[in-house]
Amino acid sequence: MAQRLVVIGGDAAGMAAASQARRRRDRSDLEIVAFERGHHTSYSACGIPYWISGMVADRDQLVARAPATFRDEFDIDVRLRHEVTAIDLDRREVVARDLDRGGEVRERFDDLVYAAGAVPTKPAWADTDMGGVFGVQTLDDAGALRDWLDGDPTPRRAVVVGGGYIGVEMAEALVQRGLSVTLVEKADQPMATVDPDMAALVATAMRGIGIDIRTGVGVTGLDQRDGRVSAVITDDGPVPTDVVVLGLGVRPNTALAEAAGLPVGPSGGIRVDRRMRVVGAPGVWAAGDCVESLHLVSGLPVHVPLGTHANKQGRVAGINLGGGYATFPGVIGTAVTKVCELEVGRTGLRERDATASGFEFVSVVAESTNRAGYYPGARPMTVKLIAERPSGRLLGAQIVGWSEAAKRIDTLAVALWNGMTVDEMTSLDLGYAPPYAPVWDPVLIAARKAVDALDRSRGQTEPVGGHG
Repeated sequence: MAQRLVVIGGDAAGMAAASQARRRRDRSDLEIVAFERGHHTSYSACGIPYWISGMVADRDQLVARAPATFRDEFDIDVRLRHEVTAIDLDRREVVARDLDRGGEVRERFDDLVYAAGAVPTKPAWADTDMGGVFGVQTLDDAGALRDWLDGDPTPRRAVVVGGGYIGVEMAEALVQRGLSVTLVEKADQPMATVDPDMAALVATAMRGIGIDIRTGVGVTGLDQRDGRVSAVITDDGPVPTDVVVLGLGVRPNTALAEAAGLPVGPSGGIRVDRRMRVVGAPGVWAAGDCVESLHLVSGLPVHVPLGTHANKQGRVAGINLGGGYATFPGVIGTAVTKVCELEVGRTGLRERDATASGFEFVSVVAESTNRAGYYPGARPMTVKLIAERPSGRLLGAQIVGWSEAAKRIDTLAVALWNGMTVDEMTSLDLGYAPPYAPVWDPVLIAARKAVDALDRSRGQTEPVGGHG
């Protein structure tokens, strides 16, 4: 009798696990059933802002593999619009509800992959039936927002609540659609994933394209007219609007797992080992935005919901399920985004992360250009490095610049991944030509500046340029 693998969640992690397992085991050896509560599989949620803006013409362009592909080419029984409501580890079965036709189904499993992703943070004031209030976590969410934006009457004003990646990207997308946009953020800065000095550069760029940024402002409610949202109520007064987009972040979707007795770690994600096996639960695997990972710099468990990690973790789980051997070592939190033409990249620890982790450090900010200063198109670039003292080991990096900035963070991510010191980094053999970089690349300039700061800090009791 063939073994049965049940997958909960049909996006990146779940379908990567299912695909990898299928590549190693045929149907006579392994049956695979995947439950997905939405209408799509394996899609790019990160691409949603670009479809909303119109930069991507067709929503289907965001779908990497359609359900039919998994059914026909991978022999995976994909069941859309099915929401798993219970996991019974003793009986080795899951219970799922058919969201379209009603009724329940039960499926037995020998192995289970829990890849339920994350759920958006949604405060009580956002739990409303009034028209014009949207999250943008799934393609179904994005479709509802597009319909509203294309509807009658056409919205003219938008409020984005939350200044993280999705909030910043959605604010830009709405500006590109011609709306007047206000971004409301409770913290003192947008882009909390970078330090305040770097976030200030992002805020300046956002204001430069007409976004009204209101930081240090909390939202307390919504107002409506004729069943449609008409204002966001803040502790700084009402903000009139025709549409509200929620970008308040996400948390691991672990309710079902916890109800089944699966362990959750201090970050809120499911605890897994390096092979993506759930700790203490034989035959149960987890991957993606619902799990916690090891941060390779701080050494602490973290929840970092990124598609890059989800795909890798799903692949690792699938290889192991297929009889191979693979591990997921951990994360360093590398991420990039853009606001208009301003590019933002970050990796490793911010200053406050380094302080919380107990490091003593120096931090430096270096100003340079993306190309040789005389070459047409040369634009400013700011690089920030955080280095442990006295060792000089790189702890984190951030880049903000107008062109060729974001992908330079990959150079710093590789250095960080391999435990390089800033002194070692000054000798990196990086490519040079006037159209692509100054003779001293901005990464090298920042590394030299960090070395100088470390030299000055010798014998001092307080970190230079940072707090730790």
